[in-house]
Amino acid sequence: MNTIRAIPLIALAWCTAAPAQILDGGCKVESGARTLPLVELYTSEGCDSCPPADRWLSRTFPATGPARAGVLAFHVDYWDRLGWPDRFAKHEWSQRQQDLARATRSASVYTPQLTLQGRDLDALRGGDGAGEIGKAADAPARATIALRAVRERGRIVVSATAQVPQAPDRAGARIVVAYTDSGHVTDVKRGENRGVTLSHDHVVRALAKGGSADSSGAMSLAATLPVPEESGKLPRIVAFVERETTREVLQSLELPLDLCGR
Repeated sequence: MNTIRAIPLIALAWCTAAPAQILDGGCKVESGARTLPLVELYTSEGCDSCPPADRWLSRTFPATGPARAGVLAFHVDYWDRLGWPDRFAKHEWSQRQQDLARATRSASVYTPQLTLQGRDLDALRGGDGAGEIGKAADAPARATIALRAVRERGRIVVSATAQVPQAPDRAGARIVVAYTDSGHVTDVKRGENRGVTLSHDHVVRALAKGGSADSSGAMSLAATLPVPEESGKLPRIVAFVERETTREVLQSLELPLDLCGR
């Protein structure tokens, strides 16, 4: 298993994407004219080089702050066999990372891995993460997204629509929604992080995929996402449009569920 051991923290300064418009009492949002970048972290509680990446994510994108990006922390399960099963890990998230490697023709799958718009981001290796994220946020959006969520007992009912205006971007485009929450703390008892207290934000708890774009570039999704029994704070729905075969991300959008009542 390839790992990265040194992860410097960097200060970020960039122009944020145009804010989403809050509609219908806070339960519906629409994307803006600029790109809201999608940042993904692949991590594990069983990996001793992952805690600095978890801290980087929390410091760079505070869960209580404005949405500077759609942020997803996927906890993979392939470290579980080494002594500490990560309670947030799913094989589905490991499979997503493997699919990403195939789509981008990467020779390895490793943790921690950070991606921006479906491509490796070198912020975890001392690269110019601020510049790359800022450049992505300054670009015109290549898709539009409208997202609506209704909170019910034990579940979130989500509906989303998207449009890809440019024909070259439509091939393989699909809409995806994720349920995330933050503020988790784990006291690790075994494995590489034994004795360490870990904190996690933007943890992906559920994911649903919609159909591919039609010939006009339109797509939609309707899904019911379960609220986890061990739920965290500041739950959000993150919607994004990606091209399935290349994993290129065209736009993302966040909806804080605390705006939607209970």
